[in-house]
Amino acid sequence: MTSGGTRKGATAPPAPAARRRPATSAARGRNRSFWIFSAPFLAGLLVFVYVPVGWSLYLSLFQAQNTVSPTKFVGLDNYVDILTEGPFTDSLWTFSLFALIVVPLTYVLALALALLVHRIRVARAFFRSVFFIPTACSYVVASMVWKLSIFNGVRFGLANTVLGWFGIEPVAWIGTVSPPWYWLVLVTVRLWLQLGFYMILFLAALQQIPKELYEAAWTDGARPGLQTFRHITLPQLRTTSVAVVLLLLIAAYQAFDEFYNILPNTPYARPPLVYLYYTALGQGQDFGHGSAGALVLSALIAMVTLLQGKIFGFGKANS
Repeated sequence: MTSGGTRKGATAPPAPAARRRPATSAARGRNRSFWIFSAPFLAGLLVFVYVPVGWSLYLSLFQAQNTVSPTKFVGLDNYVDILTEGPFTDSLWTFSLFALIVVPLTYVLALALALLVHRIRVARAFFRSVFFIPTACSYVVASMVWKLSIFNGVRFGLANTVLGWFGIEPVAWIGTVSPPWYWLVLVTVRLWLQLGFYMILFLAALQQIPKELYEAAWTDGARPGLQTFRHITLPQLRTTSVAVVLLLLIAAYQAFDEFYNILPNTPYARPPLVYLYYTALGQGQDFGHGSAGALVLSALIAMVTLLQGKIFGFGKANS
């Protein structure tokens, strides 16, 4: 027995409940702070995302023409009409062609610009700003500049002026279907607008590559240039590359501003969003078919995103 009246080696009595209250109060305070700061975002997500998606699903099951409170239930007929051969499937082919051109071009040019800016030793911040500034420009404004100034189809337009220096006759860039010169207008304005953003993503990834990898490669006899880029730089950019391609594909699916503002209301070059805009908000105001097409397009974007992420290992560590 010790002088305190307890046996030697006996365990101490459990701490009273009063000592545990501060930790519980702190946890409750953290939970309360989390919900206070998250509530505005969750409310906006509910009101502006989930409610519209749910309402679109509801409208897609009804004959909703010139009304948002339909009464005639048609089931999956709107989806069948949308997915059968017609304007919507043609617009998906238009997207495929647009994505096939824009995605590889943007990827290659953005990576090339990032490599150049990364190697520049003088005025690096200046060149970063110069290439990134177009990202802040409105798609609508850029589209109108391309349409009314650069590729306006008249002799004094910028593009035709340059062609005139080489003795080439003026080209009607937008109004002609064959050859489809309008693709040059659409692709160049999209490249000008988004190259800077993806260049910054690649530039941030390049700065994270350890210099020791290049030093070890040079010690082993690797030549600077294409060899080190192929075996060191490109593998280290795998995660960023997958993310960039995913963002480019989603952006191509959602192409609207340049098509709507540059081209007239014509079906020969109409991406899915433009077709759905004219379907739901045009003269017919067919909200049933428009909602069905929007949900089909959303599901297609989600499937392509998940499939590519699975194939290319999005989220895995660099090898």
